[in-house]
Parts: sequence; structure tokens; C-alpha cells
Amino acid sequence: MELLFSKMHGLGNDFVIIDAVKQSVSLSADQVRYLCDRRMGIGCDQLLLVERSHRPDAEFRYRIFNASGDEVEQCGNGARCFARFVRDKGLTAADRIPVETKAGRIELIVQEDGQVTVNMGVPRLEPDDIPFQATVRAPRYAIAVKGETVEIGAVSMGNPHAVMEVPHIDSAPVAKIGPHLESHPRFPRHVNVGFMEIVDRSHIRLRVYERSVGETLACGSGACAAVVVGRIQNSLDETVSVELRGGKLVVSWAGEGQPVFMTGPATFVFEGKIEL
Repeated sequence: MELLFSKMHGLGNDFVIIDAVKQSVSLSADQVRYLCDRRMGIGCDQLLLVERSHRPDAEFRYRIFNASGDEVEQCGNGARCFARFVRDKGLTAADRIPVETKAGRIELIVQEDGQVTVNMGVPRLEPDDIPFQATVRAPRYAIAVKGETVEIGAVSMGNPHAVMEVPHIDSAPVAKIGPHLESHPRFPRHVNVGFMEIVDRSHIRLRVYERSVGETLACGSGACAAVVVGRIQNSLDETVSVELRGGKLVVSWAGEGQPVFMTGPATFVFEGKIEL
């Protein structure tokens, strides 16, 4: 099977994108791992599949696979790349693109300057919806990790997130605590772990240890999760500049019951074909 692909990135969070509208695509978990491998394959954090949706309220189906081969629910940086891809490849001429994901419907908005705004939907805060094991919903949860107790906020942006406030992002215990929180038994589907430094009410710095991936240069859904957690903890304003290692995103959330909007760039790197 020969596949055409594009390599893209959103603030250094990189993706292999495959058009499954114009070509027939069926990938096993082993093939996904091969394509994502940085030595033996193309190399990426995640592989994205573009399919037509069968839902009447969506134009495309957006499927996301981690480098481990697992299919996951949501990826904000990938969503921006998805929007640029379907526009630039002539699959749609729309500026507002409704898309089906495993987590539900989202809307992608291509701006005149090429930036993409993603309506990430309404965040889920109830523990059962994240999912996270807790008796009651709270803005902060104490959780035991490697013999110490840390405080986190927990939210689902279509995928689960734990957010931990740290005094300085550069010395944050990402490598020490990230893997243990990611697989903590209180998160039955594992979790993306954000380490957030609050600079002021409209500016945060963030590092994210992603589920089944490890630390990445940027995580769009993680940026949204951090802003939601900061807002419910009364530490952030409605619109926040999120500084990640790969660059900046702007995230806005009006409050409970409202969707989160994320705006940022999406960049083409190269195109090619590969034999599987």
C-alpha cells in the first residue's frame, strides 16, 4: 500500500496527516507506530486521518493516533493543522469547518491571516466525565505521587487533563512527576499532565507531558485545560496568552457552560509518499 502524506506542525507539536478521502486507507496499530517512528518511519508526535463524516452536522471526521498506535479523542494543535490541510488540499472552501471527533463535534475557523481558531467545545468538569476518581467535584484535588502529595485541577477537553501549578516552569518536575501522574490509577484512561506557571492573570507559561507520547513542544488541548483550571481556581482572566516551548496560543473561556476557543498557527513542513 502506497500512501501520500503531509508533515505539519503546530508550534512544534508535529503530525503526519493522511488524506483518507481521496485515497483508501486502513492502518493497523503496528503501521501507525512505524509511520510515527522518527528513525524507521516518517516521525511525528501523532498521526491524523482525514475522513468524510457520516454525521449531518459535520463535513469531516478527524481521527487522531498517538505514536504508541492508540487512537485518542482530541488534539488541539492537530485540529488547526487539520483545518489548514483540508483547505489547502481543496477538500473544502469553507472558512468555518464542522468536524466530527471521537470526543464529539468541534468547529474549525480559518482566519484571513492563516491562523486557525478552534471551538474546542464545553469543558467537562465532573470527575466521572473526565474520567477521574473523586467523590465530589472540586477546583483542586490532592493526589499522591511518588511518596508526596501534590495539588491538581482536572478537566476533560474531550481528552483528560491534570493541571498542576508550579512556581517556575523551567524547574518544573515534568520528567519526575509527569509519567507517574499520566498513568495514575485515579485516571482510568490515563491523563495528559500540564505544569502551569502563572505570570499574571492574562499570561501563563506551560509544559505538557502528553498521554502515551511524553513531553511535547506544545499541546493545544493542554493549553485550553490549563486556562479552564486557572479560571475555576479564580487565577486567570477570560482571555489568556499561553506560552509553550514551541510558541504561543491565545485561549478564551467565558466560563462554565461555554465553549473554549483556541487560536494559533499551523505550518506545512513537507509532503511525500511511503510504501507500507
